[in-house]
Amino acid sequence: MVLEATVLCLDNSEWMRNGDYTPTRLEAQQDALNLITGAKTQSNPESTVSVIACAGRSPEVLVTLTSDLGKVISSLHEVKIGEKLNFISGLQVAQLVLKHRQNKNQQQRVVFFVGSPVETDKEELVQLAKRLKKNNIAVDVVNFGEETMNTEKLEAFVTAVNNNNNSHLVTIPPGPHILSDILISSPIINEDAGSGTGTATGGATGSSRADTLAAFGGVDPNIDPELALALKISMEEERARQESENKKKQDEQKPDSSNANSTTTSTTTPTPQTTTTNTVTTPSEVDIDMGDTDEESALAQAIALSMQQQKQQEEQRQKQASAATITPTPTSSTPSTQSTSAMDVGDEDAEMALALQMSVQQEKGTAQDDVNKAMEDSSFLNSVLTSLPGVDPNDERIRNVLASLNKPDDKKKDDKK
Repeated sequence: MVLEATVLCLDNSEWMRNGDYTPTRLEAQQDALNLITGAKTQSNPESTVSVIACAGRSPEVLVTLTSDLGKVISSLHEVKIGEKLNFISGLQVAQLVLKHRQNKNQQQRVVFFVGSPVETDKEELVQLAKRLKKNNIAVDVVNFGEETMNTEKLEAFVTAVNNNNNSHLVTIPPGPHILSDILISSPIINEDAGSGTGTATGGATGSSRADTLAAFGGVDPNIDPELALALKISMEEERARQESENKKKQDEQKPDSSNANSTTTSTTTPTPQTTTTNTVTTPSEVDIDMGDTDEESALAQAIALSMQQQKQQEEQRQKQASAATITPTPTSSTPSTQSTSAMDVGDEDAEMALALQMSVQQEKGTAQDDVNKAMEDSSFLNSVLTSLPGVDPNDERIRNVLASLNKPDDKKKDDKK
C-alpha cells in the first residue's frame, strides 16, 4: 500500500452546529476523520496522520504526524467551535506540517473538510493549488453542507492541484445518510472507486449495492463502515500476497523449463535392454556379441551360455526319465558344437571356457549313470510302473520292453568276462 503522511483539516466553524447531517455536521466530521485515520494507518504501518482545526483566529494543530490512532481520537474530543473557516491558512499550516515530516519517503496528502462557505476568490485558490502541486502535495476535498456555494470554486481548486489523478473532490449533499458511510466508497478511501471530481449520494441499489458488498467482503459499509474497511484492507493484503507468490513461482519455473529444454535437445543414445530367453544362442550370435564387448562381458556371456545349456540338459534328462519306461532314447552330446562355442569365446578366455565345458560334461556323465542305474533296478521300475495310472506291470508288452533293456547290459558283462 501507499506510504503517506496525511494531514486532516477539520472545519470547526459556527456552521458545524447544523443538524442536516446526522447527528450534527461536527460529529459527522469526527466519525469520518476516525474512518480515514484507520484506513491510512492500516494500509501501511509506517503511514502517519495529523489533525488541524481550521476555524477561528488561526488554524490549530491538534496532533502532529503520528501513527497512533488513539491520539487522533482523543484530540477530536478537544475541538471547540470557532468563527469562520480559514481555507487558505489551513492549507498553508498543513503544508508546513508535511514539510517537517520525519520520513521523507512518505507521500504528502491533505484531506480538507469544507462544511461552510469559502470566501476566498477562485483565482487565489488556483494560485495556491499550483504551489501545492509544485511541492508534490495531493489534496482531497470533502464538500458538504454548503455544496451549492462552494462547488464551483472547489472544482477549480482540485483541477489545478490535481497531478496524475492524485487529488479528488467529493461532494455530499445533505440527506438521511451518514457522512462516513458515503466516504468509505469514495476515492478518498477506496482508491479503485474512481478519480477526479464527483457527487456522492447515500445508499446503493441493484447491481451497485451487490458490487459494494462484494468489495467489502459481504459487509454493508452503510451499516458497519469500520468492519467493512478492515475486511477490504485484509482482502487487498491477501491479494497482494498471492500475486507475489505467483510471481515467485513463475520465476522459479522459468529456469526449470530452460533446463528441461536443454536436456531434451542433448540426449544420449539409450542403452539396449537384454532379455533372457530359454533358447540356446548359436555360435554365430555369440561371435557377433563378443566382437562388440570387452573381456569382462565376453566372460559373462560364456558363463550365461553354459548355464543355459546346463538348464536345457536337465530338462532333457527329466523328459527322458519320464519316457524311459515306454521308448527309451539314448542321449547324445554334441561336443563339436560345444567345443566350437567354447573356442569362439576368445584366445584369452579359452582355458576358462574349457574348464566350464569339462564341468558340464562331468555333470552330464554322472546324470547319465544315474539314469542307467535306475533302468537296471527292476524294483524301482516296478514301483514307477505301478504309480502310473492305467499301466499294468504284469502286461507282456511291458515285460518284453524291460527284458530288452536288460539284454545289452548282459552282453556287456559277458564281453568283460
